[in-house]
Amino acid sequence: MTKRDENLWQGIDTSARGALTTRDYRATSFAKEFSERGLDGGELLAADRNQRDVKQARIPGVEVFARKIHAQRHRGLFGEFVRRDEGILGRIGLWPKQWSAARMFANTAKGFHVHPPSVPKDGVAADWLHRVFVDEPENYSLRRYDDEQWDVMFFLQGRVEIILCDIRAGFPRRVMRFFVDGDNHRSDNNIGIVIPPGVAHAIRAEGAEDVVMVYGTSTVFRPEFEGRIASEVESTELPEAWRDFLKT
Repeated sequence: MTKRDENLWQGIDTSARGALTTRDYRATSFAKEFSERGLDGGELLAADRNQRDVKQARIPGVEVFARKIHAQRHRGLFGEFVRRDEGILGRIGLWPKQWSAARMFANTAKGFHVHPPSVPKDGVAADWLHRVFVDEPENYSLRRYDDEQWDVMFFLQGRVEIILCDIRAGFPRRVMRFFVDGDNHRSDNNIGIVIPPGVAHAIRAEGAEDVVMVYGTSTVFRPEFEGRIASEVESTELPEAWRDFLKT
Protein backbone atom coordinates (compact mmCIF):
# COMPACT_ATOMS: atom_id res chain seq x y z
CA MET A 1 0.00 0.00 0.00
CA THR A 2 1.09 3.57 -0.62
CA LYS A 3 1.35 6.05 2.23
CA ARG A 4 -2.02 7.47 1.21
CA ASP A 5 -3.57 3.99 1.28
CA GLU A 6 -2.11 3.31 4.68
CA ASN A 7 -3.70 6.48 6.03
CA LEU A 8 -7.02 5.63 4.43
CA TRP A 9 -7.07 2.11 5.89
CA GLN A 10 -5.52 2.87 9.27
CA GLY A 11 -8.75 1.81 10.97
CA ILE A 12 -8.31 -1.75 9.67
CA ASP A 13 -6.10 -4.28 11.44
CA THR A 14 -2.61 -4.30 9.90
CA SER A 15 -2.58 -8.06 9.32
CA ALA A 16 -5.79 -7.81 7.27
CA ARG A 17 -4.67 -4.99 4.98
CA GLY A 18 -2.45 -7.23 2.88
CA ALA A 19 -5.49 -9.19 1.68
CA LEU A 20 -7.28 -6.11 0.40
CA THR A 21 -7.42 -5.27 -3.30
CA THR A 22 -9.20 -2.58 -5.28
CA ARG A 23 -11.38 -3.46 -8.25
CA ASP A 24 -10.17 -1.89 -11.49
CA TYR A 25 -12.97 0.37 -12.75
CA ARG A 26 -10.93 2.02 -15.49
CA ALA A 27 -12.38 1.98 -18.99
CA THR A 28 -10.80 -0.65 -21.24
CA SER A 29 -10.79 -1.32 -24.96
CA PHE A 30 -13.78 -2.99 -26.58
CA ALA A 31 -11.75 -6.15 -27.22
CA LYS A 32 -10.60 -6.40 -23.60
CA GLU A 33 -14.08 -5.76 -22.25
CA PHE A 34 -15.54 -8.29 -24.67
CA SER A 35 -13.06 -11.07 -23.90
CA GLU A 36 -12.50 -10.59 -20.16
CA ARG A 37 -15.40 -8.89 -18.39
CA GLY A 38 -18.17 -9.60 -20.86
CA LEU A 39 -20.75 -7.38 -22.54
CA ASP A 40 -24.50 -7.30 -22.29
CA GLY A 41 -26.11 -8.89 -25.32
CA GLY A 42 -27.72 -5.54 -26.17
CA GLU A 43 -24.32 -3.84 -26.18
CA LEU A 44 -22.99 -6.47 -28.56
CA LEU A 45 -25.93 -5.93 -30.91
CA ALA A 46 -25.47 -2.16 -30.85
CA ALA A 47 -21.72 -2.28 -31.59
CA ASP A 48 -20.78 -1.13 -35.10
CA ARG A 49 -19.41 -4.22 -36.81
CA ASN A 50 -17.49 -2.06 -39.27
CA GLN A 51 -15.37 -0.42 -36.57
CA ARG A 52 -11.86 -1.83 -36.51
CA ASP A 53 -11.75 -2.77 -32.82
CA VAL A 54 -15.17 -4.42 -33.00
CA LYS A 55 -14.28 -6.35 -36.13
CA GLN A 56 -11.03 -7.58 -34.59
CA ALA A 57 -12.78 -8.70 -31.40
CA ARG A 58 -15.60 -10.69 -32.99
CA ILE A 59 -15.24 -14.36 -33.94
CA PRO A 60 -15.86 -14.92 -37.67
CA GLY A 61 -19.07 -16.84 -38.33
CA VAL A 62 -20.68 -16.07 -34.95
CA GLU A 63 -23.99 -14.23 -35.31
CA VAL A 64 -26.21 -12.56 -32.72
CA PHE A 65 -29.63 -11.17 -33.49
CA ALA A 66 -32.35 -9.34 -31.58
CA ARG A 67 -35.57 -10.97 -30.44
CA LYS A 68 -38.74 -9.13 -29.52
CA ILE A 69 -40.59 -10.52 -26.52
CA HIS A 70 -44.20 -9.41 -26.22
CA ALA A 71 -45.99 -9.21 -22.89
CA GLN A 72 -49.47 -10.71 -23.01
CA ARG A 73 -51.13 -9.10 -20.02
CA HIS A 74 -52.69 -11.47 -17.51
CA ARG A 75 -51.52 -14.43 -19.62
CA GLY A 76 -47.74 -14.46 -19.99
CA LEU A 77 -45.27 -13.82 -22.81
CA PHE A 78 -44.88 -14.47 -26.51
CA GLY A 79 -41.70 -14.39 -28.58
CA GLU A 80 -40.79 -15.78 -31.98
CA PHE A 81 -37.57 -17.69 -32.54
CA VAL A 82 -36.93 -17.50 -36.28
CA ARG A 83 -38.85 -17.75 -39.53
CA ARG A 84 -37.49 -20.00 -42.21
CA ASP A 85 -35.88 -18.12 -45.11
CA GLU A 86 -36.06 -14.82 -43.21
CA GLY A 87 -33.68 -12.85 -41.02
CA ILE A 88 -30.12 -13.95 -40.33
CA LEU A 89 -30.77 -17.66 -40.82
CA GLY A 90 -32.36 -16.91 -44.17
CA ARG A 91 -29.40 -14.76 -45.16
CA ILE A 92 -26.77 -17.37 -44.31
CA GLY A 93 -28.86 -20.25 -45.67
CA LEU A 94 -29.06 -22.26 -42.43
CA TRP A 95 -32.13 -24.10 -41.23
CA PRO A 96 -31.71 -26.61 -38.38
CA LYS A 97 -32.48 -30.28 -38.96
CA GLN A 98 -33.07 -30.91 -35.25
CA TRP A 99 -34.53 -28.81 -32.42
CA SER A 100 -33.91 -29.65 -28.77
CA ALA A 101 -34.61 -28.20 -25.33
CA ALA A 102 -32.51 -28.20 -22.17
CA ARG A 103 -32.90 -27.07 -18.59
CA MET A 104 -29.92 -25.92 -16.54
CA PHE A 105 -30.31 -25.80 -12.79
CA ALA A 106 -29.33 -22.57 -11.08
CA ASN A 107 -25.59 -22.17 -10.40
CA THR A 108 -24.59 -24.75 -13.01
CA ALA A 109 -22.74 -24.59 -16.33
CA LYS A 110 -22.58 -26.40 -19.68
CA GLY A 111 -19.42 -26.93 -21.71
CA PHE A 112 -17.01 -26.29 -23.00
CA HIS A 113 -18.26 -28.05 -26.14
CA VAL A 114 -16.90 -27.81 -29.66
CA HIS A 115 -17.94 -29.40 -32.95
CA PRO A 116 -15.40 -30.28 -35.69
CA PRO A 117 -15.45 -28.25 -38.93
CA SER A 118 -15.91 -30.25 -42.11
CA VAL A 119 -12.98 -29.90 -44.52
CA PRO A 120 -13.21 -31.07 -48.16
CA LYS A 121 -11.30 -34.21 -49.02
CA ASP A 122 -7.62 -33.46 -49.71
CA GLY A 123 -8.14 -29.89 -48.46
CA VAL A 124 -5.90 -28.12 -45.93
CA ALA A 125 -8.02 -27.23 -42.88
CA ALA A 126 -6.50 -23.82 -42.16
CA ASP A 127 -6.68 -22.76 -45.83
CA TRP A 128 -10.25 -23.95 -46.23
CA LEU A 129 -11.50 -22.27 -43.07
CA HIS A 130 -9.73 -19.03 -43.98
CA ARG A 131 -11.45 -19.07 -47.35
CA VAL A 132 -14.91 -19.70 -45.85
CA PHE A 133 -14.77 -17.17 -43.00
CA VAL A 134 -12.19 -14.57 -44.04
CA ASP A 135 -11.66 -14.49 -47.79
CA GLU A 136 -15.27 -15.16 -48.83
CA PRO A 137 -17.34 -14.66 -45.65
CA GLU A 138 -20.56 -13.85 -47.56
CA ASN A 139 -20.30 -16.80 -49.93
CA TYR A 140 -22.59 -18.90 -47.77
CA SER A 141 -22.77 -21.66 -50.39
CA LEU A 142 -19.29 -22.73 -49.21
CA ARG A 143 -20.57 -23.64 -45.77
CA ARG A 144 -20.98 -27.38 -45.23
CA TYR A 145 -24.08 -27.29 -43.02
CA ASP A 146 -25.02 -30.89 -43.84
CA ASP A 147 -21.63 -32.23 -42.74
CA GLU A 148 -20.87 -30.21 -39.61
CA GLN A 149 -22.83 -29.06 -36.59
CA TRP A 150 -23.81 -25.40 -36.32
CA ASP A 151 -25.81 -24.34 -33.25
CA VAL A 152 -28.62 -21.78 -33.04
CA MET A 153 -29.51 -20.95 -29.42
CA PHE A 154 -32.45 -19.26 -27.71
CA PHE A 155 -33.18 -18.75 -24.01
CA LEU A 156 -36.70 -18.84 -22.62
CA GLN A 157 -36.02 -18.49 -18.91
CA GLY A 158 -33.26 -17.22 -16.68
CA ARG A 159 -30.07 -15.30 -17.42
CA VAL A 160 -26.82 -16.74 -18.76
CA GLU A 161 -23.25 -15.87 -19.58
CA ILE A 162 -22.06 -17.17 -22.94
CA ILE A 163 -18.33 -17.79 -23.42
CA LEU A 164 -17.04 -18.49 -26.93
CA CYS A 165 -13.46 -19.34 -27.87
CA ASP A 166 -12.24 -19.67 -31.46
CA ILE A 167 -10.00 -22.74 -31.72
CA ARG A 168 -10.13 -23.31 -35.48
CA ALA A 169 -6.90 -24.23 -37.25
CA GLY A 170 -5.03 -21.17 -38.48
CA PHE A 171 -7.25 -18.66 -36.64
CA PRO A 172 -6.10 -16.31 -33.87
CA ARG A 173 -7.46 -17.24 -30.46
CA ARG A 174 -10.38 -14.90 -29.80
CA VAL A 175 -12.77 -14.96 -26.86
CA MET A 176 -16.29 -13.52 -26.74
CA ARG A 177 -18.12 -13.19 -23.41
CA PHE A 178 -21.62 -11.78 -23.25
CA PHE A 179 -24.81 -12.01 -21.24
CA VAL A 180 -28.24 -13.09 -22.48
CA ASP A 181 -31.63 -12.68 -20.83
CA GLY A 182 -34.34 -15.30 -21.15
CA ASP A 183 -37.81 -14.38 -22.43
CA ASN A 184 -39.10 -13.92 -18.89
CA HIS A 185 -36.70 -10.96 -18.52
CA ARG A 186 -37.72 -8.67 -21.35
CA SER A 187 -34.77 -6.46 -22.31
CA ASP A 188 -32.30 -5.56 -25.04
CA ASN A 189 -30.44 -8.71 -24.00
CA ASN A 190 -33.09 -11.01 -25.51
CA ILE A 191 -31.02 -12.36 -28.40
CA GLY A 192 -30.48 -15.44 -30.53
CA ILE A 193 -27.00 -16.81 -31.22
CA VAL A 194 -25.45 -18.73 -34.13
CA ILE A 195 -22.26 -20.66 -33.31
CA PRO A 196 -20.15 -22.26 -36.07
CA PRO A 197 -18.17 -25.49 -35.68
CA GLY A 198 -14.65 -24.99 -34.36
CA VAL A 199 -15.82 -22.38 -31.85
CA ALA A 200 -15.82 -23.80 -28.32
CA HIS A 201 -18.81 -22.66 -26.27
CA ALA A 202 -19.82 -22.71 -22.63
CA ILE A 203 -22.90 -21.45 -20.81
CA ARG A 204 -23.12 -20.39 -17.17
CA ALA A 205 -26.42 -19.82 -15.38
CA GLU A 206 -26.59 -16.51 -13.54
CA GLY A 207 -28.39 -16.05 -10.25
CA ALA A 208 -30.72 -18.40 -8.41
CA GLU A 209 -33.00 -19.19 -11.34
CA ASP A 210 -33.09 -22.26 -13.58
CA VAL A 211 -32.34 -21.68 -17.25
CA VAL A 212 -34.50 -23.09 -20.04
CA MET A 213 -33.07 -23.05 -23.56
CA VAL A 214 -34.10 -24.22 -27.02
CA TYR A 215 -31.49 -24.86 -29.68
CA GLY A 216 -31.38 -26.00 -33.27
CA THR A 217 -28.54 -27.88 -34.94
CA SER A 218 -27.67 -28.06 -38.62
CA THR A 219 -27.34 -31.85 -38.36
CA VAL A 220 -29.17 -34.43 -36.30
CA PHE A 221 -27.31 -35.49 -33.16
CA ARG A 222 -24.11 -37.39 -33.91
CA PRO A 223 -21.94 -38.37 -30.92
CA GLU A 224 -18.73 -38.08 -32.94
CA PHE A 225 -19.43 -34.36 -33.47
CA GLU A 226 -19.38 -33.68 -29.72
CA GLY A 227 -15.98 -32.63 -28.34
CA ARG A 228 -16.18 -31.90 -24.63
CA ILE A 229 -14.05 -30.55 -21.84
CA ALA A 230 -15.49 -32.06 -18.67
CA SER A 231 -15.95 -29.73 -15.73
CA GLU A 232 -14.93 -30.51 -12.16
CA VAL A 233 -18.57 -31.10 -11.25
CA GLU A 234 -18.72 -33.97 -13.73
CA SER A 235 -15.25 -35.40 -13.18
CA THR A 236 -14.84 -35.17 -9.39
CA GLU A 237 -15.05 -38.56 -7.70
CA LEU A 238 -17.73 -39.40 -5.17
CA PRO A 239 -16.81 -38.85 -1.51
CA GLU A 240 -14.67 -41.66 -0.11
CA ALA A 241 -17.38 -42.71 2.34
CA TRP A 242 -19.84 -43.09 -0.55
CA ARG A 243 -17.36 -45.11 -2.60
CA ASP A 244 -16.72 -47.43 0.35
CA PHE A 245 -20.46 -47.87 0.85
CA LEU A 246 -21.01 -48.76 -2.80
CA LYS A 247 -18.27 -51.42 -2.65
CA THR A 248 -19.91 -53.29 0.23
